[in-house]
Amino acid sequence: MGADDLPVGRRVARWRVRRRMSQQVFADRLGKSKSWVDKVERGVRTLDRYSVIQEIAEVLRVDPALLLGTRLPSSGRIAELDGVDGLRAALARYDHTAAVVPSAVLERHVAHAWLTYQHGHYAQVVRALPGLLDATSSRHATAPGGAAELLVQTYRITSAVLVKLGEADLGWLAADRAVAVAGDDPALAGTAAVAVGQALRALGRGRLALAVTVTAARRVAPRPVRDAPAARQALCGTLLLQAALAAAEHGDPRRADELIDLAAGIAARVGAGDDPHHGGFGPVAVELARMVVAIEVGDAGEAVHRHEQVVRREGWRLLPAEYRAAGLVDAARAYLQVGDLFGAGRVLIEADGIAPAEVRCRPVARTVIAELARGRPTVAGVARLATLVGLTPR
Repeated sequence: MGADDLPVGRRVARWRVRRRMSQQVFADRLGKSKSWVDKVERGVRTLDRYSVIQEIAEVLRVDPALLLGTRLPSSGRIAELDGVDGLRAALARYDHTAAVVPSAVLERHVAHAWLTYQHGHYAQVVRALPGLLDATSSRHATAPGGAAELLVQTYRITSAVLVKLGEADLGWLAADRAVAVAGDDPALAGTAAVAVGQALRALGRGRLALAVTVTAARRVAPRPVRDAPAARQALCGTLLLQAALAAAEHGDPRRADELIDLAAGIAARVGAGDDPHHGGFGPVAVELARMVVAIEVGDAGEAVHRHEQVVRREGWRLLPAEYRAAGLVDAARAYLQVGDLFGAGRVLIEADGIAPAEVRCRPVARTVIAELARGRPTVAGVARLATLVGLTPR
């Protein structure tokens, strides 16, 4: 097997040896167990999260592309193409001097931004957000109470799309701004905490994400949760799912299961009705979270089973395009872990048909494409996707 055909795990092992690190030393620097490192290097555990590959590359002092055996388009180039630099500049401004826009007009703009995001049109969202941030910030400066929710929602959209594009540090900044604007309002603080949890998870800070989201869930709907309004319960459920994912990524599967079970109880009561906090919460969201938890704890077979069950549920098609495509990208990770390249390729191409930007812009999706493109035999359609996202063999 040539050097360019090596699996990612073998590349990791080669660079670890080259850096003169034992598996134990390498594991300690990563904050992982020696067993985890051994499974990665033997190919028993698949590296399918770009954030983890970045962490490994940092410890090994190499470019992540060397581990992937591909030339990935740099995050800077993607940022340039999608207008992230303009969004970064908007977040850096503290003196917002835009003309004050009536609240009713801003409400329509914020609602449209959410709808555009949920359809997976990330480039359009990024282009619109600098102006929307200026407008909602200016409105909040003149009428803090009335415009707080609009500004929090704008920061939350900003954080969500930045995390999608691999700009987790910037996404965390936007989420933190949302928390500051929310103040002592439990519902607003809860919606902001959803963004904080997502950004911290993308940064690999699972323990902190768990603490933030659990605390926010308790504030949003104090016990007994069933006595809270349905919208508050749904927001609490969304936070519990974020907490469960953080617990799984942090290596605490028991805690993850407990949190998902709590969320499942809420979903059984409130269903998947109105979604004023844009969390997509409901029974299907709970099952998708169980799938992701199974992936994170290394039970890919269970994750594949859950995926195949959830897509048959009536509520699956009612989820926003972004949510469904993200679920399919996660399912592709599970199929990849069990060695089913055709299954991974099939669901990834399906995701591309639902929300192309979810597949072509997200680092985690590009990582899966890179693994599939290197596989033999080549999965139909994957080569085209690899070309579209700029992946070329070394």
